[in-house]
Amino acid sequence: MTQPLPCYHCGEPVPAGSRWCVTILGEQRDMCCPGCQAVAEAIVAGGLASYYSHRTEHSVNPEALPRTLQDELEMLDRSDVQERYVQSEGDRQSIQLLIEGINCAACGWLIERRLRQAPGVVEASLNLGNNRLSLSWDRSLTRLSALLAEIKRIGYVGHPYEPDQASAQIAAENRRYLRRLGLAGLMFMQVMMATMALWDGFNRDVTPEMAITLRWTALLLTTPVVLYSCIPFFTGAWRDLKNRRLSMDVSVSLAIGATYLAGIWAILTDSGEIYFDSVVMFAFFLLAGRYLERRARQRTVESTARLVNLLPPSTLRIDENGQTQRIMLDEVRQGDRLEVKPGESIPADGVIITGVSSIDESALSGEYLPLAKRPGDRVTAGTLNVEGPLQIEVRAVGEQTRLSAIVRLLDRAQSDKPRLARLADQVAQYFLLGVLLSIVVVGGLWWWLVSGDRAFWIIIAMLVAACPCALSLATPTALTTATGSLHKLGLLITRGHVLEVLNKIDTVVLDKTGTLTEGRMTLERVEPFPGQDGDLALQHARMIESCSEHPIARAFGRSASQAQDVVNHPGHGMEGRCDGRLLRIGKPGFVAELGEWTAPEVPSAPGQWLLLGDASGPIAWFVLNDRLRRDAGELINSLRRRGMRIVLLSGDHAPVVERMAAQLAIDEAIGNAAPDDKLAFVQQLQAEGARVLMLGDGVNDVPVLASADISIAMGEASDLAKTSADAVLLGSRLEAINEAFDVAGRTRRIMIQNLFWASAYNFGILPLAAIGLVTPAIAAAGMSASSLLVVLNALRLTRLPRHRQPAPGAPLQEQPA
Repeated sequence: MTQPLPCYHCGEPVPAGSRWCVTILGEQRDMCCPGCQAVAEAIVAGGLASYYSHRTEHSVNPEALPRTLQDELEMLDRSDVQERYVQSEGDRQSIQLLIEGINCAACGWLIERRLRQAPGVVEASLNLGNNRLSLSWDRSLTRLSALLAEIKRIGYVGHPYEPDQASAQIAAENRRYLRRLGLAGLMFMQVMMATMALWDGFNRDVTPEMAITLRWTALLLTTPVVLYSCIPFFTGAWRDLKNRRLSMDVSVSLAIGATYLAGIWAILTDSGEIYFDSVVMFAFFLLAGRYLERRARQRTVESTARLVNLLPPSTLRIDENGQTQRIMLDEVRQGDRLEVKPGESIPADGVIITGVSSIDESALSGEYLPLAKRPGDRVTAGTLNVEGPLQIEVRAVGEQTRLSAIVRLLDRAQSDKPRLARLADQVAQYFLLGVLLSIVVVGGLWWWLVSGDRAFWIIIAMLVAACPCALSLATPTALTTATGSLHKLGLLITRGHVLEVLNKIDTVVLDKTGTLTEGRMTLERVEPFPGQDGDLALQHARMIESCSEHPIARAFGRSASQAQDVVNHPGHGMEGRCDGRLLRIGKPGFVAELGEWTAPEVPSAPGQWLLLGDASGPIAWFVLNDRLRRDAGELINSLRRRGMRIVLLSGDHAPVVERMAAQLAIDEAIGNAAPDDKLAFVQQLQAEGARVLMLGDGVNDVPVLASADISIAMGEASDLAKTSADAVLLGSRLEAINEAFDVAGRTRRIMIQNLFWASAYNFGILPLAAIGLVTPAIAAAGMSASSLLVVLNALRLTRLPRHRQPAPGAPLQEQPA
């Protein structure tokens, strides 16, 4: 195989079919890229070709990254550094990056598209609300440093997201925008006064010498605005053009640059109008609109930033001697014992060892009343201890806490784009291309039929009016705001399509255990079979159930010693070896299979009946009870009012399921459903054309949750970091689901309103600009007002409904599965 020739300038391999070459020292030399070609031509043109005869090594490729920067990026490939920022699942790795240099929606499109073309990239999704990029890749195919280098090559800077650093950067960017805006506003008034004196109605007493002075003064005052305040537009346009991409920055830069240069030409030739006031006015209005957009979008993600600040900076650790010591939060380790005083935040996920208190979880779950907690209950990092002192044993810290999982899932939801948002981005690109072509045609007609001077300002007005800022902002702002609002209500949206698909749901499938019921089972009694020891049966059952986190298992309590060889059979029960005996606990048929004996009939008395047995026969019945959630009835009634088809689908015994369905007035109820049966049922509904929402506890319902059009998991019964659901109910308020339907409906209406207004504005003002009825200044004001209008309209989604107090639910005498 023939080795490629090295580039004569930098030594890099020359691609096959390269057309870049330069004649150096009398010979034609091959180049690897246009960057090397341009540099070599500049060296030859400057009479410095002898440089190539005396050099000792190849020059640096002008398109390559500096070696120092590349070394810094490669540090992020080290495993000890990645432990802090990167989440790994096998070969798949994920990271949250903060991107600098974002100006508009086109920037997000460019970054996502460029990264998705890179080998090994699984997902790249940018949240324009907080400039955070969710990036996933296969580490066997690419490295993080290579992806960061790719971001750098297209004109942006990415680095691992850290809350404090991100907040400082956002604040710094806002200050820079405010300084640019302030300069443009100050100069706008001064330039306006200088140019007004040159207008026909004002220049009667202006001498020719004074007119020249005023024109140069206007130029002097406009130059700082163009060279400083408008830098974001020019850099964005240059970056997009280098990447063969049209964006609103291109049209803005053309309008500002052309008007500014035309004014300079008018001064130098002493002919024509200068229109510097239009340049500064356009810059001022556009900067004002973008600054207000940034501030408005920042408000929609402040709830996420506040979550990170819920954790205290330090805490009290109890040593082996019972003494307390104040330590920093990052020093807390799993297994530590901490003291939390009234009024302090819980520093880590854990279990209460001693103390009784109330915990305020409103910041995480939307629960507006503190919840009573006692020894053995779990507490979550970021919640507030209200009443008494507590001692807790740490079970999870840092990225493993429930709070961190909530933040990650919320970020994922805000960066995930539904179909309508992607469509709006595509329309904006084609719209801008069509407008630029129409500007060429219209400008040519004005130039040919009227005059070049008149045609120039028609082109400028159309360029200003063509910016699809409002169209690009119409959907992402509404989606980000709605996601934050639902989080405040206690429903964490983890997938971007939820708000769009919720409006199409016609069937709701409900699980029973830990979903419509509280899931706080209590063991009411033990009924041993003749000749069996009830206390020993309870001990063995507790040893087996100690290996499970199912709500039923928690009713048995925890045993110091656990069973061996424990196997969980979802929807049927568990088996394990206790004192050398292989036992099963769960449904009678499942237990009887162990010894192939006939399963006894389930007693008709109310309650959840579980059977314990071994190969020789049954040992004991266990009777458990549960309580219906207080607002379960209100949820069912509200779904029925919406015309939903409601199905109760449970793995519990059919008579128990039917009794609950009758109590809640649910017409369809299916019991004895294993996980596979639930999955088949939901898939059958979808095959019939139904759009299904599944509400489950997230423990045994993972397959059916993943299959439903929208799935909502109960957060208290599942690991939030591993859930496959599209949304997570953080608290116990089922009413949040009903509120989600309302928010989804409002979000869709506002998105349609925004898209209609943005499209109507752009398509309406362009013809007016083309026939000369809209000046560049009016177009600038209209474009900024249009963008601000869609942002303010989206912010209406921050208005939350007041919580409705549900009627207290009656206790049930049976435990669903």
